[in-house]
Amino acid sequence: MSSPAGSFIWYELMTPDPDAAATFYGAVVGWTVSGAADPAAGGIDYRMLGRDDGGFAGGMLRLNDDMVAHGARPMWVPYLYAPEVDATLAAIEGEGGKVAMPATDLPVGRVAMVIDPQGVPVYLMNPRPPAGQPDATSDVFHEQALQRVGWNELASPDQAASMAFYARHFGFAFNERMPMGPMGDYCFIDHGERRVGAIMQQQDRSAPVWLLYFAVPSILAAQRAVEAGGGQILRGPHEVPGPMWVIIGRDPQGAAFGLVSANPD
Repeated sequence: MSSPAGSFIWYELMTPDPDAAATFYGAVVGWTVSGAADPAAGGIDYRMLGRDDGGFAGGMLRLNDDMVAHGARPMWVPYLYAPEVDATLAAIEGEGGKVAMPATDLPVGRVAMVIDPQGVPVYLMNPRPPAGQPDATSDVFHEQALQRVGWNELASPDQAASMAFYARHFGFAFNERMPMGPMGDYCFIDHGERRVGAIMQQQDRSAPVWLLYFAVPSILAAQRAVEAGGGQILRGPHEVPGPMWVIIGRDPQGAAFGLVSANPD
């Protein structure tokens, strides 16, 4: 894969009700959700989030009873490119991380899920390129394109430890920071030649997860869609440097997400 190691290469929504989630995110972000449960997949219901340009924004996994019994909950989880999944998994486990899903070979590549030492879930993946495209590059993250993740943000219970962890295992660099007063510094993530997000100090005691911001045409139209669809607006809309407008919300099944737009109307 031609993306740099440590890149955000896929995103997944874990949800107990994929039909309801498909309706909600279709109205808010504009995705078309395809696929359904395949009896041959052993009860795994995995659906693809289709963009208007014909590509995919990520996937949606239905949480079954066994997953929930083992602690899974509604949330968005990123996939990070790990050329050596097993070695990376072993190194993270050796530092106090926990294996949530052992390394497994799937038709799309080798995948594992780990809870990092600060309690944040992430997938590790070495993808199998599409036939005839050995140098394929993931396009699920883009700084401006609509219907894609435009920002990856982590509020960590231990900001310094998370920054060191992601720098060590995934090549994240922190070259610039923005002071936020009593909340501490907002430390921007540079990866390769791109600025992909930020890590900050968590301000509450909620379970830490990566917060993904989806790009939408209008922040106010998206706000109305969230509220009409039974979601919650937790913060925003408010302006951030760019200038951009952002919202942090929660979908009807309980997964937190962000929205970002250059258009406040």
